[in-house]
Amino acid sequence: MQLNNEAYRLYQPLLFSLGYRMLGSVVDTEDIVQETFLRAYQIKDQKIENKKAYLCKMMTNRCLDFLKSAKKRREVYIGPWNPEPLFFFSDMHDHPSEALLQKEGLSIAYLRMMEQLSPHERAVLLLREVFDFSYREISTIVEKTEDNCRKLYSRSKQKISIVENESLHYERNKDVVNRFLKAFHIQNTSELLELVSDKVTLYSDGGGKVKAAVRPIRTRTKVLAFLIGIRKKTAEDYYYEIRNVNGQPSLINYMNGTIHSTVSFYILHRTIKEIYITMNPDKLKLQSAGVLFTR
Repeated sequence: MQLNNEAYRLYQPLLFSLGYRMLGSVVDTEDIVQETFLRAYQIKDQKIENKKAYLCKMMTNRCLDFLKSAKKRREVYIGPWNPEPLFFFSDMHDHPSEALLQKEGLSIAYLRMMEQLSPHERAVLLLREVFDFSYREISTIVEKTEDNCRKLYSRSKQKISIVENESLHYERNKDVVNRFLKAFHIQNTSELLELVSDKVTLYSDGGGKVKAAVRPIRTRTKVLAFLIGIRKKTAEDYYYEIRNVNGQPSLINYMNGTIHSTVSFYILHRTIKEIYITMNPDKLKLQSAGVLFTR
């Protein structure tokens, strides 16, 4: 396959966006993207007419293999598993990956929901819904019939219950987060009752590396009590910022001069339905080291 630097610049954002949505890991996705291009550069005699579809096929197959091997690791993962947060910064608004990364299917809530799908369901859903491939193209990429791909897509849509379009309004959600933080700080009970669902669930991901809740915490009373307990134990130099994480307003918490955790939310109809706290240092080390990807 004839590839040059221009082809890499053109297709790398697409492959990263596809891989990250399938795996929920920045580090693993970047590794697989590099492997895919390395393999593509080595294909010299084969004439490829549709480079985009062929590269997506290579990337998808590697992601499927990775998910199969990762299944056992996920089963023994200590506590809830949250996707690795993806940080966005406004000084990269012209980055070629922005359009792909800002499309649906990027939020922590959506990526967590993807865990309910089989690897092939996940691939077909993304290729069809996020990347607009036809069923004919998808059948070639995942090596299944078009009819089978349609069934996989229908099945995956039934499992994904998040109303994504209703939960992605950044500024509206940022207002909810700000109101929640203010109400939590001054213990405004009536405001908290309005902003937080009675059936809210909190997922705390420490990965066995740091202290975290090993089971999801459910109901408003228990979640707020848990958060109050965390606040009482914060270091004196603790501070936070509200930044764009996975396309949504989230808290980035700092302690000892480095990133301690991120807190993301699933907000629907101006109500917090789920909270995701990621503390596993392996999922924060790129950001803590200043290697901040995307926008």
